[in-house]
Amino acid sequence: MLDLSAVRSALSEIYDLTPSPALAASMNDTYCRMSRVVSPPDWAIYAPYVRATNQLKKERNAVILGHNYMTPEIFHGVADFVGDSLQLAIKATEVKADVIVQCGVHFMAETSKILSPEKTVLMPDMEAGCSLAESITAEGVAQMRAKYPGAPVVSYVNTTAEVKAASDICCTSANALQIVEAQDSDTVIMTPDKYLAQNVANQSTKKVVWWNGSCIVHELYTVADLRAYREHAPESKIIAHPECTPDVVAEADYTGSTSGIVNWLKQSNAEQVMLVTECSMASNIADELPQVEFAKPCNICPYMKKITLEKILYVLHTMTNQVEVDEAIARDARKSVMRMINLSRQLDI
Repeated sequence: MLDLSAVRSALSEIYDLTPSPALAASMNDTYCRMSRVVSPPDWAIYAPYVRATNQLKKERNAVILGHNYMTPEIFHGVADFVGDSLQLAIKATEVKADVIVQCGVHFMAETSKILSPEKTVLMPDMEAGCSLAESITAEGVAQMRAKYPGAPVVSYVNTTAEVKAASDICCTSANALQIVEAQDSDTVIMTPDKYLAQNVANQSTKKVVWWNGSCIVHELYTVADLRAYREHAPESKIIAHPECTPDVVAEADYTGSTSGIVNWLKQSNAEQVMLVTECSMASNIADELPQVEFAKPCNICPYMKKITLEKILYVLHTMTNQVEVDEAIARDARKSVMRMINLSRQLDI
């Protein structure tokens, strides 16, 4: 665990991180991308960290990969590439930098290291885990294989390196259905998200069986929540992530991955939208969609929110919290992830 007092003390010796309205004003080009969701006083606090981090990235030949669930000051302020799990997995294979700072949760940093073993991968907070990833182990995969002999295992990228290594191919919420349909078997095992698997099963020609895992953010939404919102705002659209329960997905106007949600909104005429996913998603796409009013409430991922500007600057400054993956595990995990990426490209997903 990072000692935040020690972190602040170490940073203050090197960087001027005093809140500065003058500096904030000089960085208005950056601020305008988040001005709908970040107040000017908050931006005056964030601006020194953004400036210091962006300067240090150049010195370290580093890039920052930011998941869609990062807070806006990270997403718009310091991230070089943003997106969902699939987009960031692909980007990890393409970047030319020596250092990758993974702004997401731990399995994402492992994936970047698996795909780019020669690079230094830094994790701002090693305790930024994932309840879904922690719900299954390699032994759990073996149990499913024993129960359904010969069935291929399609594991969500929201899994540890060990689980990826024990699987045949990975998937994301953006490509899960297509990956399952492409398997040469009548029965397909999906791990670890039971709701993603059930939503895929409702559309698939395959018999889909699943592990009993779920996401603590998306499983909290209920049909009652959605119907209450429709009653309050009948003209609004509801968009649900496929990690939500099947009855919530059925109640929504659209269901898709984070990248799919953005594309759907760009093509629709929706003026008011309830996003049934993690809170920061709406904040981060608000700049792209100024015509859309995003409704609250939403659910926060406590793991994603462990990543802060302060921690990003600290690990980039000290080069600590380096993520390593055992090479034998990484070799097999790389096969599963690359099968997903290559098949996605082949299917033009």
